[in-house]
Amino acid sequence: MSGTGLEILSPGPLTTVQDMGRFGMLGGGVCPSGALDQDAARLANALAGNISYGDEAPALLEMTLQGITAAFQVDTVFAATGADMPLSLNGETIAAYESVRARSGDELRCGFAAAGCRAYLAVAGGFGVPRVMGSRSTHLKCGFGGFDGRKLRAGDIIPIQSVGSGVKAGVGVEPMLKPPSAGQPWVVRVADGPQLGRFDKAAVKGFFRAEYAVSPQSDRMGVRLDGPPLVSAMGSDILSDGIPSGAIQLTNSGQPIVLLADRQTIGGYAKPFVVIDADMPVMAQVRPGEKIRFARVSAMEARRINMIAWTELAMRIRRVEDKHSGTTQIMGLRFRRG
Repeated sequence: MSGTGLEILSPGPLTTVQDMGRFGMLGGGVCPSGALDQDAARLANALAGNISYGDEAPALLEMTLQGITAAFQVDTVFAATGADMPLSLNGETIAAYESVRARSGDELRCGFAAAGCRAYLAVAGGFGVPRVMGSRSTHLKCGFGGFDGRKLRAGDIIPIQSVGSGVKAGVGVEPMLKPPSAGQPWVVRVADGPQLGRFDKAAVKGFFRAEYAVSPQSDRMGVRLDGPPLVSAMGSDILSDGIPSGAIQLTNSGQPIVLLADRQTIGGYAKPFVVIDADMPVMAQVRPGEKIRFARVSAMEARRINMIAWTELAMRIRRVEDKHSGTTQIMGLRFRRG
C-alpha cells in the first residue's frame, strides 16, 4: 500500500472532518461548525499527541452513530473518544480513550455506537485538509471546509500530517461525560435567554416539569425535541437577532430546538433559555428517542459550573500531556466554544 493518509473503506452514515470551529465570522453569516462534543474532541487530540495547541486544534474526524472502516497508509498514533463505538485494529479489539499505534496497512473498524451519538478519531499531527476562514471544519450546508466541504465517502484518502513517531501508545484517560442510568433522562442545565419575558410563569414551570424526547430529525444544526409545547401568548415571532450556541429556540409549534454548531447565525424565533457550556457535550451525544429534562440555573451558577468543567477537562489533558512528554502546561484557560 502506498499513500500518505487514511483511506476510507466505509464512511458510516455521517463522518466529517472537524476541528474546534471557526470564529469571528458570525457577522458575515458564517456559523462556527466544529466538533459538537468539544470535550471528547480535545481529549482525542491530546491522546494522539497533539498537545499544547490552544485554539489551533488539529483536524479530526467526527463519526455519527456508526463509525468508519479505514486503512492506514502510514505509521501513526491515533485515539478515539466520545460515543461508545466498538473498535478493532486488524480484527483485535482496542480501547477508546487510549492512544494506539497503527502501522501502514492496518485496518481500523469503528462499529455502531452502543451509547452516545458522536465519536472522534484523532491522529498524530491531525488530518491535513486546507484551512478555510481560519478553520478546517466542515460546513455541510454551505459546502466548504473539511474534505471538499462534504461528508466522507468510500475511497476518500484523508492526508495525515505526521507519522507520530515520538508519540506514546497506551496513554489513556477517563471520559468526561457520564450517561444517566438506563431508562433515566439526561438532565441539561439552562440559563435564562433573551426572550424569556415572552413566556408566563405557568408555561415556564410546565417546561421544567416536562420530559422531551430527542427527535430523529435532529442534526448538526440542532437537537429537535418532542414533548409538551412551550407556547407564548405573545407568539414566538421576534425581530431577528443573534443566536448563541445552545440557544433553545421555539417556533410557534412550541417544540424546542437546541441549536448547535451548524446553526443559523440569526433567527426570528424566541429563545427563552440557553444550555450552559458545560452541558453542550450532552446535546452532542443524545440519541434519537432518548429523554431530556431541563434544570434552571442562574447566570452566576452557570459560570461556576462551566469553570469547574473546564478545569476538570484541563486537568485530564494535562495528565495526558505529562504521560506523553512531561509538559505541565494547562490549556483550559484558553478554551473557546461556538
